[in-house]
Amino acid sequence: MLPTKRPSLSIVIPAYNEAGRLGQSLEELTRFFKVEEAEILLVIEKSTDRTLAIAEEFATRHPHVRVLAQSAQRGKGHAVKTGMLAAEGEIVFYMDADLSVPLQSVTTFLDFFDRTPSASILIGSRQHPESDIVTAQGWLRRSMGQTFNHLVRLFSGIPWRDTQCGFKAFRREVARELFSLQTLDGFAFDVEILLLARQRDLRIVELPVVWQNSVDSKVHIVRDSLRMMRDIWRLRSRKSSR
Repeated sequence: MLPTKRPSLSIVIPAYNEAGRLGQSLEELTRFFKVEEAEILLVIEKSTDRTLAIAEEFATRHPHVRVLAQSAQRGKGHAVKTGMLAAEGEIVFYMDADLSVPLQSVTTFLDFFDRTPSASILIGSRQHPESDIVTAQGWLRRSMGQTFNHLVRLFSGIPWRDTQCGFKAFRREVARELFSLQTLDGFAFDVEILLLARQRDLRIVELPVVWQNSVDSKVHIVRDSLRMMRDIWRLRSRKSSR
């Protein structure tokens, strides 16, 4: 059941095989947000565990939680796109199911939007000098992530230091426009969205975050890194052909 009025805030969470931690994350979310203020959209990719059952059972007890079940596992990018296009809030966030960035950062981002009407998109950056990395990624994963971001900036020309942090916020109309144009289903979708925003001269601001790495990341270091680089090359080729 949807709230009776349009929420001021939407939280989109993609989930795949998250049965081990989704319940705890949902409890944190519903304690933090009031029903009349926010909706929570759980986009559940076809999983091999009880992720969907946990989400649906929770939603029956919390009317501001919506479950969008996917018939296949197409990738994080497709799941986020589904949620962002379905969101009704004036401000729309997407974040990871492990809540690696504490929910208090939502308030910080909302305050920034209120103070800065020209900002269309806010992105959390683990590379921001004021970010607090409570639990860092392992050396190999961190090094590969930094290399990937360097190559992204080299190939695409975008200036942002951390495109892959799973904590971003958009004004609703901006989200609708950008995600309706998204073509990538995998982890490189963030880069595509930022490129689309840059082409439209939208103001994007990197903000510091508190970050606690999860050891249960769904990103496969080698396989997904290669797929992401392939997708970045596709985006570069598409940009060059225009």
